[in-house]
Amino acid sequence: MTDPSEEVPRRPTMQYLAAPAVLEEMARFGRGRVGELTSGRALVLAVLGGGFITVGALFSLLVGSGVDAEGPKRLLEGFGFSAGFFFVVLSEAVLFTEANVVLPTTLLEDRHQWLRVVRFWAIAWVGNLAGVWLAAQLIATAQMYSPETLAALGEVIERKLAYRELGGAGAWWQLVLSGVLANWLVGMAAFFAFMGRTIIGKYIPVFLAVTAFVAAGFQHSPANMGYFALHLAHGGGPGWPTALGWNIVPAGIGNVIGAAVLVAVPFWFVHHPHREAARRGPTDR
Repeated sequence: MTDPSEEVPRRPTMQYLAAPAVLEEMARFGRGRVGELTSGRALVLAVLGGGFITVGALFSLLVGSGVDAEGPKRLLEGFGFSAGFFFVVLSEAVLFTEANVVLPTTLLEDRHQWLRVVRFWAIAWVGNLAGVWLAAQLIATAQMYSPETLAALGEVIERKLAYRELGGAGAWWQLVLSGVLANWLVGMAAFFAFMGRTIIGKYIPVFLAVTAFVAAGFQHSPANMGYFALHLAHGGGPGWPTALGWNIVPAGIGNVIGAAVLVAVPFWFVHHPHREAARRGPTDR
């Protein structure tokens, strides 16, 4: 009979998925998105995603309003905006920038899905834009906010359009690069959300990654959709053509590049050969 005192202590269960397992989970999730969701269902989820992001943008303004110290203000704004992103994660709504890391991973695992992936990408962007517009209109109709909050919203819009003030192709491509950096961090937030096994385990790294991009002022296309929609719904300018041409579209191009090139591709390159070797087993190598 074995002496219990001689038993090897059991190792605690991991509180998160290892990075190679995250890639498999993301690819599986992506295949389900592009293969099982009809265009109509994907559009509804994208509209909901846009609505959640608009709420996150509004929350960031409300919690940061009246705070003068730069550090605490950015921390509070990051906390507020991370709520909207986390609503998307938990509800499995569709967000363009989350799709930017999930869908490239899906393509790397199964290149035959590219037509469905392109369709889903387009639906995500259009649905998010429709969702932020609808949510902003409802918020502006239902609620009145203080001049201080609306002034803070105006300041955010001025920062978003700073590249327009510079003008020229150089400023436009600088905006694209800012979008690349934004979705490097937001793509990692999506990566961490798949990694966590509990609500808190998912939220803490999401909060940190989202707060980092908010504090740095990087350009995130759906977030900026939300801020512009709120500003325009409350009678602000400069209008959707300028918002799209000098922020949302170039930021979105950068978001696609950032999530694919800085998140999906490098992690797949590092971990894919080891996963394939593990599947084959020692006798097949």
